Amino acid sequence: MNSAAAQKMLVVLPAFNESASIETVLSEVSAHVPLDQVVVVDDGSTDGTARIARGAGAVVVVLPFNVGVGGALRAGLLLARRSGTSVVVQCDADGQHPPEAIPSLLEALAGNDIVIGARFAGTGDYEVRGLRKYAITVLAWTMSRLHRTKLTDVTSGFRAFGPRAIDVLSTHMPAEYLGDTVEALVIAKEYGLRVTQVPVYMRERQGGVASHGPIRSAIYLVRAITMIVLSTLRLLGTRGRRSKENSGAA
Repeated sequence: MNSAAAQKMLVVLPAFNESASIETVLSEVSAHVPLDQVVVVDDGSTDGTARIARGAGAVVVVLPFNVGVGGALRAGLLLARRSGTSVVVQCDADGQHPPEAIPSLLEALAGNDIVIGARFAGTGDYEVRGLRKYAITVLAWTMSRLHRTKLTDVTSGFRAFGPRAIDVLSTHMPAEYLGDTVEALVIAKEYGLRVTQVPVYMRERQGGVASHGPIRSAIYLVRAITMIVLSTLRLLGTRGRRSKENSGAA
């Protein structure tokens, strides 16, 4: 395993009412990462998620109320930064993400700041349909152009972050739904972070209920597309101003 994998690492599992799956997920993760390097951020759960996670041997950070995946991940990144951790892997607590793919994410951190575990990159048969599929396709195309690299799954919450990404996103990670994925990639571009992806297979949720249904998810995806368009225009405007300033200075 490369130097990125050898550095101090933390696996962060944002969890909201995941009592049905958290124990199994921690058992699977522990086959690849020692549990003293795993932090469950209990995002205001009311079903005993924190108690079960502690019983399984994980470190647990309990948020007093639900702030969303972005807020929970930001708490984990902040903990990592303050403890001197140089690599963070984000993994869902619902069982969709395969822990055995963590080494692949770590390997790809060499030369990159963020690595996305991508569902739609030729591995596995995970599918989405309808408006959600269209929105994800548009987001992937837009972010690929923005980052100048092929990205097929920009809404994936299975990712690895290097030191520069931890520094930036522990301060600027949006809390809203999809803020931790799509909007975070816009912020990554603003700060010059390098993004890539590796193909992974993903499973269906292993327990619990998704925090957002199909209709609400589709609405948020449309919102994310609007946000990206506005952010891209802002980035282009900033580049234009810098270009004029540099020409004037010359």
